[in-house]
Amino acid sequence: MTAADNPFAEWCLVELMGHRRVAAYVTEITLAGAGMLRLDEPDGRTQYVSPTSVYALHPTTEDVVRAMAGQWREPPITRYELEQAQAADDPPPEPASAAGPAPYANPWGEPEPPF
Repeated sequence: MTAADNPFAEWCLVELMGHRRVAAYVTEITLAGAGMLRLDEPDGRTQYVSPTSVYALHPTTEDVVRAMAGQWREPPITRYELEQAQAADDPPPEPASAAGPAPYANPWGEPEPPF
């Protein structure tokens, strides 16, 4: 019996690149001629991932997947807004200091790069 005769189809806890975890029903498919994994999450979302992006598959029961799916839900993507355009009656911005550029200010609180 070959893998084509018995494709993978199981409820799993899936660990992916980028420290992502997904609880889903996992099936093997071919998409655009390449082997892929289809992850069907209990809330109706579907993702297609390359098997090379999977660190681990943990086959389990549907009940466990449904319980973990709510706990592992990724937060929504943060929407970053551009600053509002300067109004015509606002004062112009302060000119750059003659002492040089302002110190590096990383919005994520990371230290200044060494270069």
